[in-house]
Amino acid sequence: MGEFQGLFFWGFLIVFGVVMYLVAPRSMDEAGFFRGHDERGRPASEWALMMSIFISWIFAKSVTNAANLGASYGVVGGLAYASYWLSIPVAGFVIYRLRTRQGATGMVPFLIQKYGRGAAMAFSVAILIRLFNEVWSNTAVVGGYYGASGSAGFIGGALLFTAAVLFYSLKGGLRSSIFSDVIQAVVFILFLGLVLAYVLPSDTPQALLAQGAFALDSGADLLLVALLQSLSYPFHDPVLTDRGFITPEKTMLRAFIVAGVLGFVAIFAFSLVGVHAKLHGIVANGNVPAAVARGLGFAGFFAMIVVMVTSAGSTLDSTFTSLSKLVARELPLLAGRLPSPKAMTVGSLTMVSFALLGNLPMVAGTDMLKATTISGTMVIGLAPIFLFSGRVRYSPASFHLAFWTGVALGLMEALGGVPHSWTVGTGKYGALLGVNCYGLMLCSAGFFLPLLLQRERSAGAAVTA
Repeated sequence: MGEFQGLFFWGFLIVFGVVMYLVAPRSMDEAGFFRGHDERGRPASEWALMMSIFISWIFAKSVTNAANLGASYGVVGGLAYASYWLSIPVAGFVIYRLRTRQGATGMVPFLIQKYGRGAAMAFSVAILIRLFNEVWSNTAVVGGYYGASGSAGFIGGALLFTAAVLFYSLKGGLRSSIFSDVIQAVVFILFLGLVLAYVLPSDTPQALLAQGAFALDSGADLLLVALLQSLSYPFHDPVLTDRGFITPEKTMLRAFIVAGVLGFVAIFAFSLVGVHAKLHGIVANGNVPAAVARGLGFAGFFAMIVVMVTSAGSTLDSTFTSLSKLVARELPLLAGRLPSPKAMTVGSLTMVSFALLGNLPMVAGTDMLKATTISGTMVIGLAPIFLFSGRVRYSPASFHLAFWTGVALGLMEALGGVPHSWTVGTGKYGALLGVNCYGLMLCSAGFFLPLLLQRERSAGAAVTA
């Protein structure tokens, strides 16, 4: 990269931050900062909510992982990763039911009411870990376009990007996040089309689609993992679930369905960049989009950077706003207190703190895909907790048996302790598929066990009487 081009790309990050700060609306009250309402108290429109959900879930690490999997397994790898976006309609239907049938106003208040404060506390810790991961995993992707991992350019690019997003997030909270998401979604779609136009014309559709085989050792095992985790994965992501409680129920549901379909299509389309790399033998070193982009010339490389910065920015600003809401509005509920009158100040300080702490793993370096799959396994117990919540009145035991079983299984998978007999197939993700398949059954059994014991005690008491 020449000196002029280098200055141009660094200048782009600065311009990105300045422009987003200038156009982002300012929130003057908590309704705007935490719920995304405008100055007249109106919630986000259906179109804005849909675009916000769509782009907020197009993480920078997601498009990178999709391309990497496309390079490894062809179109099967792309379909496998795109299947995670089925989580969005699943979350939409579940949240719709929680709101209309059980009167839920948020995930944490719902858990306190249904499963107790201990359950809500465990859930909140899982959310904090998830959001912490979202900071470094997205800034690291952007940094990868400014230098090799660990280099001054890599760290400097990631930190400059973090600062740009932080400043406009502090200005308006969730309101500025949703507003900027709409802009970033449009820019992302335009530049995604431009990237594909640069990359794919050299390959015929037949050549692209012929890459890959639907076999367990060729990526189909990860496809099945994604389908299983879509039943639990969305519920520990407040970037998604926070948006499920800020508009009328039917508006929310329609937005979630459309956003899920659009996300699936966009992720699969970008995975074709990886399939292209596979066809042409491009050496990627773990970052296929960056490797492909360096062969596209100045304009193509810039288009790829825009795709990454817009996708990472939309996720990072949403991460900051979700962190602020969790710490300022929801954690006090766990202690039985009302949120502080200075909740916006608390939320702003939370954003700044996580902007600093959340980048520490980026500096140290780690595996982006592993951060996604392990956390997905560890929260698989959330599937019965939310899918079958209508079956229980108040059962803390059901939550803890399901949740902690999932955490234990996730740790077992992370430490390589999954019994070989659980492995499904001979593919790379065979152990992951096995632990998710058996884990979902074990977590569901744990969820229903207290209900069965309660029924047996009730039946025994009735016989005795």
